[in-house]
Formats: sequence, structure tokens, C-alpha cells
Amino acid sequence: MSVQRIDVSVTTPAKAATVYALLRDGAGWPSWSPIERFELLRASDDDGGEGVGAVRLFRTGRIRSVERIVELVPERRLSYTLEKGLAIRGYRADIDLAEGPEGTTIRWRSSFRAKVPGTGWLYRRTLATFIRRCADGLAEHASGMAR
Repeated sequence: MSVQRIDVSVTTPAKAATVYALLRDGAGWPSWSPIERFELLRASDDDGGEGVGAVRLFRTGRIRSVERIVELVPERRLSYTLEKGLAIRGYRADIDLAEGPEGTTIRWRSSFRAKVPGTGWLYRRTLATFIRRCADGLAEHASGMAR
């Protein structure tokens, strides 16, 4: 099965540090994204919080996504993989932040393979809409904090 890819970019006038802090705080995601609930299932061995290795549970309606933080670059990147929750495999998302004169560009890229042949396009379309809503909400929320 082919790899499905999603690439969403949005810019906010907020500083990269502000955006990064929002991404690191899973409990805050429901305030700016379509996600309804958050739970930290396993803290990171590195920092006892939401560092590399932390496992986070996000709930949206009946969907429960268990995600592991796999890479952090302060004020530049947060990457996570999907441990369980959807009928896809090999899901990885990289959220890159690039600060420039107009603010911070948030680039949210994901890739995965569908478990069920022929469903990749549907997951790609659904997840692209969801990720767009997350990125837009993050940018708007960060912008409000920058004022």
C-alpha cells in the first residue's frame, strides 16, 4: 500500500516559543483544536512530563488516539507517532516551526499507510481536514497570546 502524505502550513504573528509551548502542553490542546479531552498516559523518562517518550491520549468524539512524542527540538519541532486509535500504520507527524519577520510558520506534515487496502485516500482526506483545523486553531490561539 502506498504512503499517504499530508502537508499543512499556516502562519501566526506569535513567536515560535509561544507556539512550541502550546504544542508541548497536551492538556491545552482542547482549547485550540477539535480535540475534546487529553490524558497523559505515560510521562517521559527524560523530564517526567511531556518530553520524548511521553504517551498522550487524545479523545475526539468516539475516537481515542494514543500518541508517543518521538522528537523535540525546542522552539523548532515536535514529532509524534500514532501508537493506536485508527486503522492506519506507520503514522508520524512532524510539526515544524520557522520564525521569520511576519511571525511563525507552522508546518504540520504527516505520513502513514492504511491498514485496509483502498481506504488510504479516505484517511488522508479526513486527517487533512482535522490537521488543518488543529493548525489553524493553534495559530489563532498563539496569535491571541501574542497581543
